[in-house]
Amino acid sequence: MRRREFLYFFACAGGAVSFSAHSQDRGPLRLIGILLPATEDELEFQPRVAAFQETLQRLGWFAGRNIKFDVRWATANPDGIRKQARELVAARPDVVLAFGASTVGPILQVSGSIPIVFPVAADPVGAGFVDTLARPGRNATGFMTFEYSMGAKWLELLKQIAPNLTRVAVARDTTSPTGLGQFGVIQAVAAALRVDIVPINMRDAAEIERGLGAFARRQNGGLIVTASALASVHRALILKLTLQYKLPAIYFERSFVTAGGLICYGPDFVEQFRRSAEYVDRILKGEKAADLPVQAPTKYETVINLKTAKMIGLAVPPTLLARADEVIE
Repeated sequence: MRRREFLYFFACAGGAVSFSAHSQDRGPLRLIGILLPATEDELEFQPRVAAFQETLQRLGWFAGRNIKFDVRWATANPDGIRKQARELVAARPDVVLAFGASTVGPILQVSGSIPIVFPVAADPVGAGFVDTLARPGRNATGFMTFEYSMGAKWLELLKQIAPNLTRVAVARDTTSPTGLGQFGVIQAVAAALRVDIVPINMRDAAEIERGLGAFARRQNGGLIVTASALASVHRALILKLTLQYKLPAIYFERSFVTAGGLICYGPDFVEQFRRSAEYVDRILKGEKAADLPVQAPTKYETVINLKTAKMIGLAVPPTLLARADEVIE
């Protein structure tokens, strides 16, 4: 869905909500809050939210008829997210869709009762969002970003696309348990693939520049960017440096590749939003978030950017191209 169509859809939905809220022959509209760590013009979020809305419609929920939306584009700024979280909770939504740890955490800090569904969360147990995956036990549930075994898959794919690699830098968030966990899995399989692993911390832009600059001084290097909010915040910088140093790099989601990255392997986030709509439907019909199990992804995608491959001097193996879900030329 193009941006103009997407925004028009929300404008129409908003107008329908305003009209129907004063109708005498309909009951009160259920309010669904949506908190996103992005700006309104970030293209990758538009098809995701559209899929969420379309699935709700398929399940019988229509904007202006029985539901309305309060969509907050909070950007990736932590202070902005906390402000939007407080305002959203004050609006008393029936359920909130919150994307990732950077939005789920602030919502939970200001409300322990409003049901929260997350389409993406790296480690909801480690982050304290739920008690267990099978029985969340609190007011939040949803879908995980990945299983830790994906770390091995990232290294295998990177080795396939760049067979001469002998050294791989792993960009990670050391403040997050998931950052350490992903790094551990990659390190565990590195010996079998005959590569040395070098950690790159992502606390700030300067640290990323220093780490990748030092790593790139030697040849036959590649990069794995592990899943974290920090990676998304520093996406433009990471992409610029990988092209500058001609480093083959693999990422955890497709927005990096559509923005100029080489390859990604990760969950289909559009599918995650569809599944989240099903959980929102169940909550609106009376089920509790505490009783809905957190689920792992069921659909993964590999996206390859051939233009980037040519820019850094790589010939992508035909077998890998044949297995890709999408190839950008």
